[in-house]
Amino acid sequence: MIHLILGGARSGKSRHAEAIAKELSHPVTYIATARPLDDEMQQRIDQHREQRPSEWRLIEEPIALAQQLKIIDQPQQIILIDCLTLWLSNLLLLDDCNPQYSQQTQACEELLELLPRLQSDIILVSNETGLGVVPMGEMTRRFVDESGRLHQRLGKIADKVEFCVAGFPMLLKGEKS
Repeated sequence: MIHLILGGARSGKSRHAEAIAKELSHPVTYIATARPLDDEMQQRIDQHREQRPSEWRLIEEPIALAQQLKIIDQPQQIILIDCLTLWLSNLLLLDDCNPQYSQQTQACEELLELLPRLQSDIILVSNETGLGVVPMGEMTRRFVDESGRLHQRLGKIADKVEFCVAGFPMLLKGEKS
C-alpha cells in the first residue's frame, strides 16, 4: 500500500499520518528528512520527535531516500516518510551547488520507480505548495514546480491520497478506512 498525505503547513497531515500508522498492527519505521539548519527547525524536529511513539524506529535521511528504503524494506512493516517537500528542498539545494548534475531529478525518478516494488506499507507526507501565489524567485518557482510534478506522479501510483485542511483529511483517491 502507498498512502500519500498532502496538506499545507500546520494542516494536520503529520498527525494524521502518525494516527494511521498507530492504527495498523505492524512495526513502524519513521524516516525524517528534515535537517536542523537553524533553531526554529530544530524546535520543529524536537516537537515531532516528542509526539511520536518511542517504540517507532527512527531513521534520519535527508538525501538518499530510495537507497534507505531499499535497505530497510521488508514485509509486514509500515514506513512513514515525513516529509517529501523537505527532502526535495535538500536535493534542490544540492543541485544549486552543482548545476551541471541534477540529483533532484535522478532521486525523484529512483523513488517513483522503487515505491511500487516495496514490500512495506508506505505512508508519504508532503506539503502542498501549489495553492498560493507564484513565487518571485527562480529557486522557489522551481521548488513549487518540482513538488507539484512529484505529487502528481505520486498520486498516480498511490493507492490512497488524502489532503488535510485544518486537521481534517479529505479523501482524493482510494477507499475510506
